[in-house]
Amino acid sequence: MRAALAPGVRLLRALPRDSRYRGLTLVLTFLCYTSYHLSRKPISIVKSQLHPNCSALGTNPHNGSNSTTWCSWAPFDQDNYKELFGALDNAFLVAYAIGMFISGIFGERLPLRYYLSGGMVLSGLFTALFGLGYFWDIHVLWYFIIVQVCNGLVQTTGWPSVVACVGNWFGKGKRGLIMGIWNSHTSVGNILGSLIAGVWVSSEWGLSFIVPGIIIAAVGIACFFFLVEHPEDVGCSPPLHHVMSDEKDPEGVTSDDGPLGASGHSSAESSESPKEPPEEPEAISFLGALRIPGVVEFSLCLLFAKLVSYTFLYWLPLYIVNVAHFGAKEAGDLSTLFDVGGILGGIFAGLISDYSGGRATTCCVMLVVAAPMLFLYNRIGQTGIGTSVAMLIVCGALVNGPYALITTAVSADLGTHESLKGNAKALSTVTAIIDGTGSVGAALGPLLAGLISPTGWNNVFYMLIAADGLACLLLARVVVKEVRGWCGYMARKRGSSVQLTESVLDGK
Repeated sequence: MRAALAPGVRLLRALPRDSRYRGLTLVLTFLCYTSYHLSRKPISIVKSQLHPNCSALGTNPHNGSNSTTWCSWAPFDQDNYKELFGALDNAFLVAYAIGMFISGIFGERLPLRYYLSGGMVLSGLFTALFGLGYFWDIHVLWYFIIVQVCNGLVQTTGWPSVVACVGNWFGKGKRGLIMGIWNSHTSVGNILGSLIAGVWVSSEWGLSFIVPGIIIAAVGIACFFFLVEHPEDVGCSPPLHHVMSDEKDPEGVTSDDGPLGASGHSSAESSESPKEPPEEPEAISFLGALRIPGVVEFSLCLLFAKLVSYTFLYWLPLYIVNVAHFGAKEAGDLSTLFDVGGILGGIFAGLISDYSGGRATTCCVMLVVAAPMLFLYNRIGQTGIGTSVAMLIVCGALVNGPYALITTAVSADLGTHESLKGNAKALSTVTAIIDGTGSVGAALGPLLAGLISPTGWNNVFYMLIAADGLACLLLARVVVKEVRGWCGYMARKRGSSVQLTESVLDGK
């Protein structure tokens, strides 16, 4: 007797064809970028093991020395170890920031599937090479710096590619919520990276890098075999990027001239030759992408928002070790709560911005509330485990919420902006400009933390609060436009109600 069809298979068959492929794209790109962040996280966990408190372990078993650095890993056994850690972070982040501006241009001109999967395999290679320094007994700083630079460059293949793929499949309607949930891959990757690195951090820290390297390479191979870049490639309907209504986007361009105005085709020209296949639109230029309304403001805002987020990403475990006096593994596990908050913040920001239509206003409000929360976490966050857990989740939500919204829904909105006149070949470039500018902040944050932390952790938090305030101020112009748009909409709505009431009265 043949068994009935599996329930899961019946569910898949019941779903429309478009929904199945959209689900596949979401899951696959989610796993791809989860593995990217999973491979970036180990360095923050391993830092405390490269320069631990050796005096707590007793004397050197080899020569009986009482040195406080006998168990440290050279060259990080010197008093300037924090500056060396900052150099490691910046080797990756500066290379990432520079490479990101170039990566989007390549992403628009190369098949995304090849570009993404190739970058993931190379990322796995360089992540593993960092860990192999442990087994090869390498104590030369330049080896680790070069590996970090190479890894930073190849990791730029990820973000423009996955955002472009998701933007190709999903329209603007529920983009904030969908991408808010989807963007949890950043925090999920950080959490998994922390947990995986924590397994070997105290025994063989090289495996804390090698295992994530293998994982990202394996996911990259799966991406090569299963990723579908465009709905049209499998006979599915493309999404609607712009809702036709009387209401204009506050950031919309009302004239006929946009970044691609010179190369656009009029509707009359299109109607004269309906049987000819449409020409492949040219990829947008770097300057053309900068002229899209809102790109510059959101890019500069992300610079400071990402500065705060990445300072936590790279320095939070060490801060917990130094201030709360936890072990390396316990500090790594506790730091994952910041990313749990990041998941909630990204979803909340996407949901609110979809409902209100105010991406910039949502970001600005969360940034304003984040500043006092950062101050409170530094003051009372380590007074008890319950307080620490609650403050980490709240701070993670408020810090990562705007960062998640700008790098996902905002990037996709601007990459399919109405001023582009239907040209979809801007997603990767716009995403790369926004995230590349943000990555400058991601490089500055850990560097400044490394330079400032010897003067006290309080000063590090003052720097983070100041960056939060600047991020908010840079969105002021866009927020004003959104508020004016809402006021105009409410005025028109009240006018329509008055006219309806008058017509009813006249009818009586």
